[in-house]
Amino acid sequence: MGTGLRCGASRLFCVTIFLLSSFTVFGANSPIVTLSVDASDAPRKMFHAQLRIPATPGTLTLYYPKWIPGEHGPTGPITDLTGLKFTASGKPLKWRRDLLDGFTFHVEVPAGESEVVADLDYASPASYESGYSGGMAATEKLYIVNWNTLLLYPAGYPSDQLTYNASLRLPAGWKFGTSLHVSNQVGSVIHFAPVSLTMLVDGPVLAAEYLKVVPLTPAGENPPAELDLAADSAAALDAPEEVWEHYRNLVKQAGILFGAHHYLDYHFLLTLSDHVAHFGLEHHESNDSRTEERALIEEDGRKNSAGLLPHEYVHSWNGKYRRPADLATPDYEQPMQTDLLWMYEGLTSYLGDMLSARSGERTPSLARDALAQMAADLDHRSGRVWRNLQDTADGVPTMQDAPRGWEDYRRPVDYYDEDVLNWLWVDVIIRQQSKGAKSLDDFCKLFHGAPSGAPMVKTYTFDDIVSALNQVTPYDWRGFWTERLSNHGPGAPLGGVEGSGWKLAYDEYPSDLDRAGDREGKAVGAHYSVGLLFGSDGVIRDTVEGMVAAKAGIGPGMKVVAVNGRRFSAEVWHDAIRAAKTSTSPIELIVENTEYFRVVKLDYHEGEKYPHLVRDESKPDLLTEIYRAK
Repeated sequence: MGTGLRCGASRLFCVTIFLLSSFTVFGANSPIVTLSVDASDAPRKMFHAQLRIPATPGTLTLYYPKWIPGEHGPTGPITDLTGLKFTASGKPLKWRRDLLDGFTFHVEVPAGESEVVADLDYASPASYESGYSGGMAATEKLYIVNWNTLLLYPAGYPSDQLTYNASLRLPAGWKFGTSLHVSNQVGSVIHFAPVSLTMLVDGPVLAAEYLKVVPLTPAGENPPAELDLAADSAAALDAPEEVWEHYRNLVKQAGILFGAHHYLDYHFLLTLSDHVAHFGLEHHESNDSRTEERALIEEDGRKNSAGLLPHEYVHSWNGKYRRPADLATPDYEQPMQTDLLWMYEGLTSYLGDMLSARSGERTPSLARDALAQMAADLDHRSGRVWRNLQDTADGVPTMQDAPRGWEDYRRPVDYYDEDVLNWLWVDVIIRQQSKGAKSLDDFCKLFHGAPSGAPMVKTYTFDDIVSALNQVTPYDWRGFWTERLSNHGPGAPLGGVEGSGWKLAYDEYPSDLDRAGDREGKAVGAHYSVGLLFGSDGVIRDTVEGMVAAKAGIGPGMKVVAVNGRRFSAEVWHDAIRAAKTSTSPIELIVENTEYFRVVKLDYHEGEKYPHLVRDESKPDLLTEIYRAK
């Protein structure tokens, strides 16, 4: 691999790109597009948009956003673009979709015309089909506006140079939160200040009947930050005061970590609903984060959702401000290269988890539980034998929507969790090499810190990462990362865990985080014992190749209908695997596979296995220091 991680071949060098803030307009000589969105029919999940686009006679080429920042692939929901028509002076225009790229449209503009009016409808998904900004986004009581789903833009201009005058009509009585600046509001219609296409797409709007605003910085402090929450019920917004305090601490601890801010006004946009796609998507001055309706008002929900907002917040520095050169494309049509996602997402995951502990959102014990789960999962990753970590990043544009069956052997987006382990290892090496004088915090200040200011993009390459790490603490960082990205194990990279004074261990008792993830006690935790991932209905979701269940002939899609002669349930399974520990008899399963039944015997006698971190008293406890608030 070596120095294969680099800027794209079309780049001679990496550059700093100054973006407009959420109220500045660039591209004075470029087209100014007027965009009017009608979301008054949001509960029905149908949205209407009209664009007035400057044009000259001839062929006008328009793009629907395809490569969406933060989604790392051509994920624009083109299949949900409907009702498309074009007119000029009230007369319909001929248009045709490009035969080589379905996101491109060619419109014939007659002589004498200077403006094309485009009308389109966006049919938001009504059932879970995909995640990201094109996933389920509307319920009876709320809607998350992602502008990239609702617009077209003219070819030939970088998104920084296209100015959009946008307005939004909401259902009567709904409130909203956004990082975009509002020029005026008349009734349910909001007019936003003119903004570049870049920052419009970067500024989603969270709108709802039930919406709560929680300030996260003291009055008068700059830059300000706030939490804008929307939910399907008023009760879901009534979280304990400690929740808001944790998020205030998050803003404070992130400021200490990086030593600077690259936004003028930050909005955490948090959607609480069981009827929208659940994910987090980063923006310069906000984030679009979505989780279960009762995630903040129930203790288990808070444990399960911890880390979501810290991760997306860190992206304001790592991903939006500092960005891999090959991901800093000029518009939404140009392909992105994802080779440095181990930095973009991996470091963000590590820092987000660290800040979740430093802010108090996670107790030190829960933070260790989360780390143990990641380490154990990756320590059993069967796909490591054929696929290295670098390829999980390289292949993501075409593989991120892969089905869940055979996921362990296919190997999912491990550049998230495995690089939590790798960046912990980096942190530990820095602390050890500097004899405690330096840490990864120093790298964050150097790489992501001063000067503070409005949103901008400062690109980097693999060489820039290595150089910055060497400025903090001299070491063979090029060799370290080359090995980490190219090796095949065996097992997870546990050097950071062990170097921080802890060990990965297993016992028969689920951790607090395990129990929180299985609120009703119905899940089957057999991943680290026999290598099975299956639900309370007995359906096999995945197997770990090379472990007992896979060797016995079990695969995804099959269904366990009985255990030791008794109808399957989670309780029956747990009883059986515990009993097998003191028995020489195998666990006997009746398995259904495409309408056929057969008996499968699992010769396993080691009991249930749940991961934990335990102290290694022979080494200093660096992990506790890493998680300690500053």
